Amino acid sequence: MAKTHISASSKQLIIKRSKGYCEYCKCPSDFSTELFSIEHIIPRSKSGSNELDNLAYACIGCNIYKSDKTEFIDVVSQAISILYNPRKMNWTDHFIWDESLTIIIGKTAIGRATTEGLKLNRTPVKNLRRALISIGEHPPSEE
Repeated sequence: MAKTHISASSKQLIIKRSKGYCEYCKCPSDFSTELFSIEHIIPRSKSGSNELDNLAYACIGCNIYKSDKTEFIDVVSQAISILYNPRKMNWTDHFIWDESLTIIIGKTAIGRATTEGLKLNRTPVKNLRRALISIGEHPPSEE
């Protein structure tokens, strides 16, 4: 049986690796009124493990909308696509910011499916991005 507990040291490594941002919508935890959590990329209900390469730092909204999803429909092709995996994929390969820097646009089927499935452009998230732009805290720098 898989270990059910994620150690405090593992949690700190995951947060450090994410630089304090949701690994899906790129909101910073320092400016969120909601807690962030450690999210299973492949859910435990689908045999996902507690290994570091299956864990991501996620805001509560992304975590709730992702739930146990591993795929979603791409709005362009109408085909099912896998969701973005922050351990195996580069965010900038699948997503870009619109001109206002408040809306995430999926560049690929994976990006579009993730944007829709996790509702990465929820109104409160767009409002937070707008506020963060006004104080020079958005968008986050990418490697």
